[in-house]
Amino acid sequence: MGRSPEIRIALVQTDLHWQDKTANLAMLEEKIWGLKGKTDLIILPEMFPTGFSMEAAKLSEPMNLTVCKWMKQLAAQTKATITGSTIISEGGKFFNRLLWVNPDGYTEHYDKRHLFRMANEDKHFSAGQKLPIFNLKGWEICPQICYDLRFPVWSRNGWEDGVAGYDLIFYIASWPAVRVSAWDALLPARAIENLSYSIGVNRIGTDGNGISYVGHSAAYDFRGEKILDLGEKDGIQVISLSALKLEEFRTKFPAWRDADQFRIL
Repeated sequence: MGRSPEIRIALVQTDLHWQDKTANLAMLEEKIWGLKGKTDLIILPEMFPTGFSMEAAKLSEPMNLTVCKWMKQLAAQTKATITGSTIISEGGKFFNRLLWVNPDGYTEHYDKRHLFRMANEDKHFSAGQKLPIFNLKGWEICPQICYDLRFPVWSRNGWEDGVAGYDLIFYIASWPAVRVSAWDALLPARAIENLSYSIGVNRIGTDGNGISYVGHSAAYDFRGEKILDLGEKDGIQVISLSALKLEEFRTKFPAWRDADQFRIL
């Protein structure tokens, strides 16, 4: 399948009700239904049903239960792929799992690789072992979650025979206000070093642990130039990404030819 000339992506920046799935799903559904025009992909923040909580045993659910079914229903109704992470229990373990749900119900996932030890996430969750690349209208898309942003090797764009491993990398997050300068610096860095678009979707508000979040959800092009900025306000904004502009830049500035060759996992 050839790559679509453009894709339209909605970034959802919002406060979250602490550990209240019913309230969060209702709130997000109302926001999403307010979108105007066609959207190909809707990106929700990290742990959007509950907030960034370590109460995995209390808040988790298996696949294909409430959250997954809600995402499938909304994807079918909006005819857009929907993604965001939730707490999933599987095989006696808990995962901070990003779900990628297509309008036809087909679901893929990515389990957060780098667990934030400073909040004891590594004590409550199991780390993911695989990094999938999702396909949307011919676009290859790399999923990442919050703390993953600090580890560039894990997000390295692999080039084989001159073909990129992905065209867009995105991060969903609960990134605290106290460290937002790192978020602002690393998102464009990931775009520059991987010659790809880079998107970050972070929450706002204060959670049940008293941690404050200021958003700064944004999109960057392959030069690292900001092309969308949600600032610190609640809301949804849609951006269109151009395949032609991406390919033109990669052709004129083929830095990937000089990349160091290595593989992980």
